[in-house]
Order: sequence, then C-alpha cells, then structure tokens
Amino acid sequence: MKLNNINVGEAITHAEELINKDKSILSETKKSINVILMICRTMMERLSLDSHNSSKPPSSDFGNTGQEQKEKDNDEDESKTKKKKQSNRKPGGQPGRQGCQLKPVDNPDEIKSLKLDKRTLPRGGHYQPDGFEARQLFDLEISLHVTEYRAEVWIDEQGNRYVAPFPEGVTRPAQYGVGIQAHSVYLSQYQMIPYHRMMNHFEDQAGIPISVGTLHNFNRRAYDLLERFEAITVQKLINSTILHGDETGINVNSKRLWLHVACNDKWSLFAPHAKRGYQAMVDMGVLPHFRGILCHDHWSSYYRFDQCEHSLCNAHHERELTWSIEQDNQQWAQDFLDLLFKIKDKTEANGGELTARQQTYYQEKYRQCLLEAEKECPANTKRKAGQRGRIKQSKSRNLLVRLRDFMDDVLRFTTSPDIPFTNNQGENDIRMTKVKLKISGCFRSFEGTQIFCRIRGYLVTCRKHGIQPTEALKLLFSGKLPDFVDSN
Repeated sequence: MKLNNINVGEAITHAEELINKDKSILSETKKSINVILMICRTMMERLSLDSHNSSKPPSSDFGNTGQEQKEKDNDEDESKTKKKKQSNRKPGGQPGRQGCQLKPVDNPDEIKSLKLDKRTLPRGGHYQPDGFEARQLFDLEISLHVTEYRAEVWIDEQGNRYVAPFPEGVTRPAQYGVGIQAHSVYLSQYQMIPYHRMMNHFEDQAGIPISVGTLHNFNRRAYDLLERFEAITVQKLINSTILHGDETGINVNSKRLWLHVACNDKWSLFAPHAKRGYQAMVDMGVLPHFRGILCHDHWSSYYRFDQCEHSLCNAHHERELTWSIEQDNQQWAQDFLDLLFKIKDKTEANGGELTARQQTYYQEKYRQCLLEAEKECPANTKRKAGQRGRIKQSKSRNLLVRLRDFMDDVLRFTTSPDIPFTNNQGENDIRMTKVKLKISGCFRSFEGTQIFCRIRGYLVTCRKHGIQPTEALKLLFSGKLPDFVDSN
C-alpha cells in the first residue's frame, strides 16, 4: 500500500529492522514501539482491502467524504487499484442485446375513436372512409376493487335460515383479499420496503387503510403457509448432486447473528442463527445428510461434513492472490493466478471437464508453481522470547498453505461440467440480504428474521423455476403451491 508515494509496508519493515538492531533503545521502549508498528501494519492491511482483493462489496471501496475521495485520487498508484476499469462502450443499449419494446395487443381494454374534421380536407376532392390507423397507449391504474358476495338465504315456516356457502376463505363481513395480501408480502419481503412506507403506498395509491400490525400478519400468514414448502426444499437440497453454502453477518435488534444459505440452481434455503459455524449448519438440516459436492469459500466448519466432497470458490482465491500480488509483492501469486485461469479456460474449452491425462498434467503444473512459491514465501520459524503455540505466518503464507493442502478441492471444477469454478450461486442468493440491511438498518426481531428467510427462500426458488414473485404469492394465499414443488 502506498500513501503519498511512500510504500507503507516497506517503511514499517525498515523501521522494525532499525529498532531491533539499535541496542541503545531500552527493552521496554522497544516493545512499545513494536506494538505501535504492529498496529500500523494491521491498519495498513485493513485499508488496503477493497472489492477486487477481498470479499468487501464495491460500495465500500471509497470513503463517504469528498476529502477522502480527493486524497485517493491524488495518489496515482492507489487510484489504479481503486477505480473501476474504464469502458469504451457508448451509453445506452449495446449491440446484440435483447430489447424490451412494447408491442400492440389484440384486445385493448378501451377503444376511443377519433373522428376526422372534414373541414381540414382540401377542397374539391372526393373522399371515402378507408379504415383507421391505430396507436396504443399503455398506462397503469392502481385502484381498489371491492367484490361483494351475496349468499342467498331461504327460511322455513319454523324460522330456520338456510344460507348459500361463501367461497373458501371469505369469513368476515369485510376483509382483505388475496391480491392485497400478495402485494403486501411482495413489497415487504421481495422489494424489502419498510412497513410505514408500505402503509403510505396503500393509502396514497389506492386509498386502502392498512395498519402495521395487519401488514405483519400478512407476512406471518405466508410464513405459516410455507412450512410444508420449506420441508420439501430441505429434502430437495439433500438429494441434489451440487450444493452451495454461504453465510453472512446480520444485525437483529442490535445483536450480531448469522444468515446461512444452502442452495443450488433450482432451490434455495435461508436460515438465521446465533452461530456462524458447524452447529448452525447442522440445525438447518441439510449438510449432515448431503452426499454430493459442496461448494463453499473454505470456511473450516464446512469441512466437518466429511461424508461429501468439497469444491472451493476460486473467486475468493483470485481476490486473495490479487492482494498478495499488490500488497505483499508476491510473484508466485501472479504465476499461480495465471495458471488457475489457464486451467479454467482449458476446462471451458473442453466442455467443462478435463480428461484424466489433462488433470494429471495440470496438477503437476500446480505443484511446480507452489514449489517455487515455497522459495519466495517460506514459513516463519522465528519464535519470539516466551512465545507459545503456533508461530504466526503472513497472510500470503497462509494462502499458500491452503492452496497446497487442498489442491483437489481447488481443482474440483475440472472433473465435471456440473461443478462451477466459483461459489457465485451461494453469494448471489444471499446478496439481497445486505440490501435489506441497508434499507432497514437491521431486523427488528428474530421472529421477523425467520419470516424473511422462509418467504425469501420461496420467492427465490420460484424465480429459479420461471415463476414471478407476485404469481407465486397469489398461489400461496389461495392455498396452493406451484406445480414444480411436487413434480420434481
């Protein structure tokens, strides 16, 4: 990391060497200075992290103040790593894109005929009707639609009343229908709009008064109706061949909790938990029974499930290698990154799978690259006086060891077209949770978090099967589940 053209890492290392060599400095003073330098190094490593060399989101790349932005822009070397790559593409639609153009419909809701003012016609001519020219205007009208059911009543000579049955679910003199319930849950759980803004939306757009309590009850009802769906999702994931796992921190009533996801290209399951690790994964009910290939980012808890095979996310490796290249000046990291993408390109060119001979060849290249890395980034064997336990290693060294010890899992993507290069499926499924936190700041209660996770899992799964969220919610509140739930 550079600051005003000063390489901060090299400056700290040089200062440490000078202090350790200077015997005139008192021992206690030397310890204090080393602590300060250690803090500086830690802060430097944190400040050097951004979206391209860590798991931090792009929105965190720049500070919030104009002064912070100006300082970064003034440092040419720093700005090269912070700024997004410039594109030569022109604004607007790009060649080859699929447009979204309106097309006239055969049966418009309303037809307005426009008469020609014959006084505008040139004089002296003979004219006759010749059909019409049509143009259609697409617009949106949000309005309240009230349906009144009038059940016929008969009465006998004894005064006994016989009433025609009302439709299922119509139990009160006045109540909210399926459309309002579905729209409410859609806004709350899919678009993640807070309750009070939803109240304003219903009142302003349709003149419908709905309280916060009622909006919450809609979500609660959807949660209860989805109990069977969640059980089916767990079983579908257990029986799948490829599974993605990920987790992210969430704020629930000012407490740090974790949101976990288990998913594949067809099904998604979300669950909140007080723990990040093994116990939370067990409580979800999927991983203890899964026998396929589990894709993840090398969080150690996943490796406690040894009944399945593992595939590591190479997007994480790419970012960590980039950090080692830029901040730790590790040439081996650049060589390894080039090799990793060479293997990826070869795998894609072969239809997503390497032959046994090709796998052996690239595994040998992999080992050779790490042997060279051992020379450039050896293990730290210096133990400080009185130090116990394992000797702390550099970030680059720890990465090297992981790549060395888990080669099969790093290269798992070369063995089958179904195994992805990254864990992007899991990350994509869980990403919108961060949007929820940005909008609302936190979840108000653990119950609300559970409701969000179950409904979110249902809506994401329906999208994967080509069913739009609104349609999925209308089916749910009508007492049905989509056809795909029981068909595959």
